[in-house]
Amino acid sequence: MKSIHTVWAVMLLLLVANNSYAQVKIGDILPDITLQNDKNVDIALRSFEGKTVLVDFWASWCLPCRKANKHLVKMYDKYKKQNFEIVGISIDKDNEKWLQAIQKDGMKHTQLIDPKGFDASSAVVFGVEALPATYLFDQSGKLVAINPTESQIISQIKK
Repeated sequence: MKSIHTVWAVMLLLLVANNSYAQVKIGDILPDITLQNDKNVDIALRSFEGKTVLVDFWASWCLPCRKANKHLVKMYDKYKKQNFEIVGISIDKDNEKWLQAIQKDGMKHTQLIDPKGFDASSAVVFGVEALPATYLFDQSGKLVAINPTESQIISQIKK
């Protein structure tokens, strides 16, 4: 009987430890992550501190992502001069399909890639479990919303 309780206690601890591992939470600052952009240049997420930043996880094969990209392109065009940046992070495993999607969707905002699917280190740090997934950071670099609405994003930009 003691061994069953021990097994359950260990399983519970593993479950809690696994769920809390490195996932960003409201109030956390921009993670210290550097990834390559679509021009093969290393870009640090923290280099965007001082702007309202929407981090958008997506992939070329994700149809809801591709639909959302149309709205993000319009939002970026409208607010980019108001200290606002969108940072797309693709978890595509195929670099060519990623680049083609950027071109086809007309995305001009920052595009980064972490090509290991849901096992990508950035996806693990952010706790991405489904796509698209978005994270809104204020100008101080603090996370203020996960999967925010458009009105939440606009409100944050105008602060």
